[in-house]
Amino acid sequence: MSRDDLGDRLSAAVGGGDADAVRDLLESGADPDTTFVDGLSVMCAAIAAYDVALVSALVEGGADPCLTQPDGSTPLERAIDAGSPDTVAAMLPPDVVRRLSEATRERLLASARRWYARGAAGELRRRTGASGPVVSVRLLDDEYHYVDQVSLGGRTVRAGHGAILTALEWSFRVPTPVDAIIDRAIRTDEYHVDWWTACWTLSRHRSQETWSAVVAHRFHPAQRHRHFVALYLRLLESPVGGTPFRSQESGDLLAVWALEEDDGGVLARVLDTYTDHEHPLLESVGLQLCSHPDPRVRAQVPYALVEEFVVTSAAARAALAVLVHDPVPEVRMAACGAGRKDSGLQSAITLSLVGLATDPDPLVRHAAAEQLAFSSDRSATVADTLADLLGEEDQSTRLEAAYGLALRDHPRTAEAIDRVGELGVGFEHDHRASALRTWQWKRNRAHPG
Repeated sequence: MSRDDLGDRLSAAVGGGDADAVRDLLESGADPDTTFVDGLSVMCAAIAAYDVALVSALVEGGADPCLTQPDGSTPLERAIDAGSPDTVAAMLPPDVVRRLSEATRERLLASARRWYARGAAGELRRRTGASGPVVSVRLLDDEYHYVDQVSLGGRTVRAGHGAILTALEWSFRVPTPVDAIIDRAIRTDEYHVDWWTACWTLSRHRSQETWSAVVAHRFHPAQRHRHFVALYLRLLESPVGGTPFRSQESGDLLAVWALEEDDGGVLARVLDTYTDHEHPLLESVGLQLCSHPDPRVRAQVPYALVEEFVVTSAAARAALAVLVHDPVPEVRMAACGAGRKDSGLQSAITLSLVGLATDPDPLVRHAAAEQLAFSSDRSATVADTLADLLGEEDQSTRLEAAYGLALRDHPRTAEAIDRVGELGVGFEHDHRASALRTWQWKRNRAHPG
């Protein structure tokens, strides 16, 4: 196949969003900097489509992120303008970063700072001269974190420039005050790309200076600052170089903080982070908060009262026995899950879960089905409750119920499998679906024909 034919096919694959075909063509010798139908490189087309898989395939295949385009721009500059942190990250693996000149780095940083300072809508107005209304749509930029996509004057960008600026500073080793990075985060929330990138980046710094500067914000009067610190401390438990960073100090701080924090939302996050630690005061803190007025806090307490699902003391067992009958379903569910291996709590947990299986909220009924399925309680009451859940509209709830019946080799398992219905893509390696297939195989083996 000629190089021109390969180029045409590569352009078609990029236009069709087929990353696998792009990789195959690049391995066959296609030019990764092939010109697309609009005269720009195929990389620019992938960036405009916000197709990270295509961008990654092209970068891995040797495309030049700094290739000058007919209009004088480069793909990297276009990616920063486009405002997707995920796209920019895909274009800047370590080997590419090392090749960037100081002048190029400064130019990229200046662009990100300009977009962030003016805001996506403001910079679009400046560039297009348009004065009409801005159209904004919230969407995911990566698998978990959202960004606003802004359209004005015939142009569309994503407003992720705070995250891009933070990531560029980290990649280029630009010293940035901790307070400035946190300020970018707290203008949003923990599910925004700016918040997540700021928190993740600071958690990677791993220095006493950074740790002290971040945790100082736990005394900030604004709730979002304190919320940020709790998430930061949680991320520090992700090992870099083999061990978590300042885990003992973080645990000591969280133990004190949990008994001082007066905002229920922040305290729930603090406890969520604290219960990831093995700390000598964990049970004591949990016991002091088990009757907290905010159910978000009470829903975190059970995890402070167990170690690997083993109840830590008689006092912890007594507290869980109360929490499994809490008036709020989410609290009951957490207590049932945390104490599920404790034989002294089993009857109370079963009673609570059977009640939750008829809750008006389908999400609660699903969670009850999940816990009842793997419960060690093999009573007829539990089996009948699982059978009743086969009538749920939600297929995943029916699957949980059928799984529980199969584990018990219940007479209604065959019916349960029929009630689950055909499972779509994504269940090939699902443990519940596998259990149902195994049950069917054993039955057919025992009763051939």
